[in-house]
Amino acid sequence: MDTLFAVLHVVSAVFIVGPMAILPMTAMRAVRAGNAAQVATLAKSTNLFSLLSLLVIVFGFGVMGMSDPKYKTSVTTPWILWSIIAYVIALGLTLFVVVPAMKKAAEALETRSASDAPAAVAAGQTPAGEAADLSSRGYPAIAAGSGVASLLLVLVVVLMVWKP
Repeated sequence: MDTLFAVLHVVSAVFIVGPMAILPMTAMRAVRAGNAAQVATLAKSTNLFSLLSLLVIVFGFGVMGMSDPKYKTSVTTPWILWSIIAYVIALGLTLFVVVPAMKKAAEALETRSASDAPAAVAAGQTPAGEAADLSSRGYPAIAAGSGVASLLLVLVVVLMVWKP
């Protein structure tokens, strides 16, 4: 049974946490392209995968609970504790910073009328103007939040493999 939980833990981490980390990066490309529908869909998907990632924690606790007593693993084992802390921070960043920024970006793109884009191109909008436009769409929050969350998730993987 412990092998089953270990497999479920790793597989759910790959197929649920992986998209949780990657989808916001795809959304940044959609924001740059001005694709409101894709950004909105990616925001919903990121939110769903983030919530589903709680299954990884459940399976992880199952693995920990069934582990051989000689390993003396518990929530207070340092590498497990730091992994949980890093995951919770990454989850919080994703749910409370990245997803709302993605929703804001989708709304900003939707409200931008189709006539504005050709006018900006015809006016030869400068890179500074384009950067200000991206900033107003929440792009920096998506980039920073998802970047930090991804680094925290990499830390979790390192701790799970290294077990210092």
